[in-house]
Amino acid sequence: METLLMSGKERKRLVVMEQVDKEKMTLAQGAKVMALSYRQAKRVWARYQKKGDSGLVHRGRGKPGPRRKSGKFRAQVLARYRKCYADFGPTLAAEHLREDGFSLDHETLRRWLVEKQLWAPGRPRRQHRAWRERRECFGQMVQLDGSHHDWFEGRREKAVLMVMVDDATNITHAQFFEGETTRASFDVFEGWVSAHGLPGSLYVDRDSIYRCERVASVAEQIAGKEPRTQFGRAMEELGVEIIMAHSPQAKGRVERRNGLLQDRLVKELRLAGISDLEAANRFLREKFLPALNKKFTVSARSPADAHRRAPANLAQTLSWQEERVVGQDWTVVWEGRWFQIQGEHEGLNLAGRKILVRHLRSGAVELLRENRTLKSKELPARPEAAQKKKEPPIGGFLVSKPVAEHPWRQDQVARGKPFWKKEKADETIRKRAAHQAAAACGQPPLRCGFPAAAAA
Repeated sequence: METLLMSGKERKRLVVMEQVDKEKMTLAQGAKVMALSYRQAKRVWARYQKKGDSGLVHRGRGKPGPRRKSGKFRAQVLARYRKCYADFGPTLAAEHLREDGFSLDHETLRRWLVEKQLWAPGRPRRQHRAWRERRECFGQMVQLDGSHHDWFEGRREKAVLMVMVDDATNITHAQFFEGETTRASFDVFEGWVSAHGLPGSLYVDRDSIYRCERVASVAEQIAGKEPRTQFGRAMEELGVEIIMAHSPQAKGRVERRNGLLQDRLVKELRLAGISDLEAANRFLREKFLPALNKKFTVSARSPADAHRRAPANLAQTLSWQEERVVGQDWTVVWEGRWFQIQGEHEGLNLAGRKILVRHLRSGAVELLRENRTLKSKELPARPEAAQKKKEPPIGGFLVSKPVAEHPWRQDQVARGKPFWKKEKADETIRKRAAHQAAAACGQPPLRCGFPAAAAA
């Protein structure tokens, strides 16, 4: 019965002890087989002679270990978990429990939670994906994505977290916005550039912010260029390559970071009692992201930094820019706003020509011609077009439309379109009534439109 509790090593010792007992093997030979010293083999042989097979079983088996947590401590931990961290994973819960004074390993907590059915282990089966090696140095490629989630658990409207993760080191930058827009992409990219510099490339999804769906214009086809979005145009000017991912798994670095943030950041915001975007962004900058990067950052294969220095006109580049045609009155319209170009640019002869309109994120609008800023002022309303004075025809008389009481419109002469439309409608009604009456008599109507009886 005791043999059933033996491990493989103990069963091996049992065979050796039986051979020694039958004098088929010396104890010194048995010590070499058991990989023990002769002195230790003598102790094993003594226990075997005294207790038999049970003497070879480890004497600590079935007894509580000296490092085992007490039942009282275990009950306190589980009570604290149920009260404050009911939806936390074992790893994150163990970190917060350590801050609360309950020091234990996350695997110990995991076993306790699984035993009490407070945590379900395992992961769903996933589709096979090919592994891609990390980039060699910091800043060579940065992954960008917007994570849509109920970050504040109903304490306010849903928001989007724009996340940037370096492919080589896992260094993360993030910022909350109301929606995933071009403005949000500009702002989060500017935050990364301010902290680290211009990256070599951006790995993004195929969202309309980064990918233009329209057909290339004739000018673009002649120039051999593809249509670009405002974000794509800005990245081209900055020399940052945009790489389109064909699936979420392709940019798995930032997708996994989104999953981690949706788990940890939501709970941290709940514990901190934060319910607005401004406080959440301040919490990200000052506390959460520094701790996150300290914990999950890895070393790049190369110590080199691939970031480049940001240009002085970064704010002007990260803007909305389109061409507009100057009117004959030297006005330009942009999104329903009218701008008057000053007369000091008269020598440029801008009427009827194209200029570049730049809309900055600050709200200011700049007009440019060949990289030269034009002085202009915004008009309070749309300028009224100059009305041309009507000139009398030859003979000195103005042609006017006669009124309805004019004799020319009497006696069914020149009655006008409204009169004859009404007459036509009345005639249609009379014909329809004649057809209905003929159908009621059981006889087909005549081509004249009158019932058969009346026609006879």
